[in-house]
Amino acid sequence: MMTATEPRPLHLVHARLLDPVTGLESPGGVLVSGGRIADFSSDLAAPGSVADADVLDCAGRFVLPGLVDLRAFIGEPGEEYRETLRSASEAAAAGGVTTVVAQPNTSPVIDDPAVVDFVLRRARDTGIVHIRVAAALTKGCRGQEMSEIGLLKEAGAVAVTDGDRPVTNAQVMRRALTYARMFDMPVIHHVEDPNLVGEGVMNEGEFATRLGLPGIPRAAETIMLERDMRLVQLTGGRYHAAMITCRESLEVIRRAKHAGLPVTAGVSINHLTLNEMDIGGYRTFLKLRPPLRSEEDRLAMVEALAEGLVDIIVSDHNPQDVETKRLTFAECEPGAIGLETMLSAGLQLVEAGLISLKRLLEAMSAAPARLAGLETGRMARGAPADLIVLDRDYPWVVDAAGLHSRCKNTPFDEARLSGKVFATLVAGRVVHRLS
Repeated sequence: MMTATEPRPLHLVHARLLDPVTGLESPGGVLVSGGRIADFSSDLAAPGSVADADVLDCAGRFVLPGLVDLRAFIGEPGEEYRETLRSASEAAAAGGVTTVVAQPNTSPVIDDPAVVDFVLRRARDTGIVHIRVAAALTKGCRGQEMSEIGLLKEAGAVAVTDGDRPVTNAQVMRRALTYARMFDMPVIHHVEDPNLVGEGVMNEGEFATRLGLPGIPRAAETIMLERDMRLVQLTGGRYHAAMITCRESLEVIRRAKHAGLPVTAGVSINHLTLNEMDIGGYRTFLKLRPPLRSEEDRLAMVEALAEGLVDIIVSDHNPQDVETKRLTFAECEPGAIGLETMLSAGLQLVEAGLISLKRLLEAMSAAPARLAGLETGRMARGAPADLIVLDRDYPWVVDAAGLHSRCKNTPFDEARLSGKVFATLVAGRVVHRLS
């Protein structure tokens, strides 16, 4: 539990400083005081260079800004058996995520200022990382009636979205974009046409046919995205595509950005590191929404991320109870947990030479922080001391039973990864340390 007592200054020594915003990468140290970064430089690398401070020896490991995850589904309130704010924050801390933006798909739905306030208060009382709220774009996340966007922002919401539910009514979406623009509130949208998704459960194509499973066409994503771009052009509202998954969607985003529209896009770590072939023998932990696409699509998404066309990476953390996953592939619920493995999985792309470490970290920290209007995600004097110490070379095997989330539906179970968070600091306090 986070308390109001101010800790002693903390001196991180023998560190390798890395800031994806400024491009800084050099040996040094960091002084943390009052929950903020007081100073950082090569002169602070050695212990004893700061008097009257606790010391954390980083032993040559990277020190970098904490990650910001804009898309995490947390069961609390109402479905605490899936995940609580406490368990989600513990998983986040273990994965280097210092700020989590909770989605509104709870019970009750986060569509009222009082519910926003309740969740934020509950998170402050029980969480160990920062938990912010994305409030519902429409009442009940039903896509029929716009929520009170201004009041929700005043209560503390950082964005509006219906989570994993698309708004199919174009008039409602137009009004929401118009009103959100008045409050400079980003609208985050799940781009899938449910009518085209139909009974589909995986990517439409040859592999789905071989497995005997109904497919979901890429057009279900691109048609909705094309519609939204027209509405953004009409309204001027800030728009963020929550997750895109295929090459065709990249072309839509590229045209919109070239036209100067206020548009950004995200991709999940799952769609960057996995493809439809990984489903193999009907592995239900890899049933996702939107579905895993082809290897060609995956590589296109990685390339777009590297060049900056895709702005951010999300975990798409979606805990599912064992009873909802212990079904046939066609019948089980979509979703996978990801807070604890997002960074380590992303480092695979760096090891493969597909993306630079700085770009990967920017897409997981500074870029999502900017989108949500947060001051974290950067290493600067006076910035919040939300930092992680990364052991880049630490080898580990993902053991689902050992993860902090209440549900264990990880698509990376038994995966061999390299790179693990040694320590996580939130407001200058060490909230996680590798044992």
